[in-house]
Amino acid sequence: MPRAIRVFVRAVDALNRVIGRFAMYLIFAMLGVLLYSSISKTFADPALWTLETAQFLMVTYFLLGGGYSMQLDAHVRMDLLYSHWQPRTQAIMDALTVGFLIFYLALLLYGGISSTQYALEYGETSYSSWSPRMAPIKIIMTIGVALMLLQAIATFFKDLAAARGEQL
Repeated sequence: MPRAIRVFVRAVDALNRVIGRFAMYLIFAMLGVLLYSSISKTFADPALWTLETAQFLMVTYFLLGGGYSMQLDAHVRMDLLYSHWQPRTQAIMDALTVGFLIFYLALLLYGGISSTQYALEYGETSYSSWSPRMAPIKIIMTIGVALMLLQAIATFFKDLAAARGEQL
């Protein structure tokens, strides 16, 4: 593989590793918000912001960790035939299926950018009684999809190299 591709793959892997490890700890923030919500509902008037804050943290956790999960090959996979194939055949099928994922993520990124622009331009808020601004979570969602798209491209190059009998 060309040097530029190797550098790209290493850079994307490093970026997703750092962001993914940061995102792992957001589960504790979400648990703290939910614990506060439970306690406040028991002893006082419940806070309006807790449910949506927990949802926003979960979305952040899920989307920012997606690229790292892909890097670790930790996504769920149907394995009826795959495990019986030769490594080269597995790499070819992985490259083919990640191509579909790249197409899907590119469309998702396009929609995310459009939705984020709308939220920023019109000051979109949630329809809940708390009514937080939607732009921050939409920005995070768009960044998460972009990181996963970059990781999918890096994975495509890794699979292509494995199909050629090389190591990236």
